[in-house]
Amino acid sequence: MPARFTWPVRVYWEDTDGQGVVYYANYLKFMERCRTEWLRSIGVDQVRMRGDEGLIFVIVSLEADYKRPARLDDELTVTCEIEEHGRTSFTFRQEIFRGGDRGELLVSGRTRAACLDADTMKPKAFPPALVKELEL
Repeated sequence: MPARFTWPVRVYWEDTDGQGVVYYANYLKFMERCRTEWLRSIGVDQVRMRGDEGLIFVIVSLEADYKRPARLDDELTVTCEIEEHGRTSFTFRQEIFRGGDRGELLVSGRTRAACLDADTMKPKAFPPALVKELEL
């Protein structure tokens, strides 16, 4: 399986709350961007996957542990790696750091994404190209 993927994020005003720290739900957006960029990095185009194969990915569960706050203008590193997989879902381990991917841990979590038929919204096996890419 692919190694841990990292994606840089800078904190902007729009990411913060009234106390000047990142609003808790925005960490989930940062994690989403990391997973999406990971898919792109391995050649998965989600728009094409939906159009050509009728498949989509949806988040079916998540957990997050908030350890330290991020603040305006912080440079963050968001990571994702596959922790588990089945025929129709991935469980990702994700972390957000300040100061690089071995810096200060701010948030850790797990996100489970399922592959669904876009019309029926029922689980469907991963596309063969993705299975081959990941050697699932």
